[in-house]
Amino acid sequence: MGNGSAEAVAPSWPSLDSEELPWVPASWQTVPKSQARRQAGPYRAAIPPDITPRADVPLSASTRSLATEAATEIARFDAEVGGDIAPFMTMLLRSESVASSRIENLTASAKAIALAELGDTSRQNATVIVANTTAMKAAIALADRLDGAAILAMHSALLASTHPEWAGKWRDVQNWVGGSDWSPHGALFVPPHPARVPAAIADLETFLSRDDLPPLIQAAIAHAQFETIHPFPDGNGRTGRALVHSLLRAKGLTRQVTVPVSAGLLADTGTYFAALTAYRDGDPEPIVERLSNAAFAAVNNGRALVAELHAVRDGWSAAIPARRGASAWRVADLLLGQPVVDSPLVQHELGITAPAALRAIEQLVEAGVLTKVSGRQRYRRYSAPEVLAALDAFAVRSGRRGGT
Repeated sequence: MGNGSAEAVAPSWPSLDSEELPWVPASWQTVPKSQARRQAGPYRAAIPPDITPRADVPLSASTRSLATEAATEIARFDAEVGGDIAPFMTMLLRSESVASSRIENLTASAKAIALAELGDTSRQNATVIVANTTAMKAAIALADRLDGAAILAMHSALLASTHPEWAGKWRDVQNWVGGSDWSPHGALFVPPHPARVPAAIADLETFLSRDDLPPLIQAAIAHAQFETIHPFPDGNGRTGRALVHSLLRAKGLTRQVTVPVSAGLLADTGTYFAALTAYRDGDPEPIVERLSNAAFAAVNNGRALVAELHAVRDGWSAAIPARRGASAWRVADLLLGQPVVDSPLVQHELGITAPAALRAIEQLVEAGVLTKVSGRQRYRRYSAPEVLAALDAFAVRSGRRGGT
């Protein structure tokens, strides 16, 4: 429980209650005979307790100290990178989206993701991850109004392209985690009945508006409560992790960059899911501890990524033949945030003509900075292999204990 220290507090956070409900399969659903008897009869669904009335979160002194240290590191990293060139901010946001998706077993290479951002829909996972980046951007943009409508907007940004029938709507069906595909019987966790979702979200909304809790502790509790409510048919994990960033921005802990906290969680997903289970049993300590440790791992990994990108950019300085201030140099800076480009993108981002864009791209190809990826002359796309390698290395470190 918690960090296992002798001074760990006894749980006094409210645990889940449950209720028995009748199970009625969907009219269109046909269940195999081997499953029919097993999936019949009533089931039990969670009743999430209200968390707004709780004056404080019961935590040991060591976990509070850990959360304070982690928050300090997040703020320091935000200040470090926030003063750097803008593409790093874009790259950190994308890296966080990738890591959050990987927790849901959605993986794709940095190259595939960059191509998907340019409209290539041939790789489904990459397309879904790009949608997650859009949801992260929406979460940060909505940080000034943390309410149910903002959560719906985040979810809409996430699923609009893949599941428009679900996007931005509270679920109206029972969902469950684990178990069979046929019913909630035997599931690892059964969230509340859909009729309870609006009230539970309203309670969470009030909790999000509190200004008397340390931001990282508040973010951990809000995330765990959101995952317990599980208000959507799909996309709950990714939306819930986007909510963490929205709250950190709203409370002023981050001001300019997205700290890749999901990358820290990815290093030990077993402990992360166990912490969510402990929270539902009335012990908030493990989820606060897990998010705090993830913040340290995220900062370490983020710093390593930024350092690698700096090294890549410095290495280009001697190779690019263009004069300083030329468009080729501006494209080089663009590549740190957008490692796959084409002429229309360069024209749009730099505000230059098509001939100027092509000339700049050709100079970078000659310098070995860019490599042709696909397409014919007019629609040709080019990648920066060194940047893509740095991003893939970041992803590998994310799944490794010990950060870097």
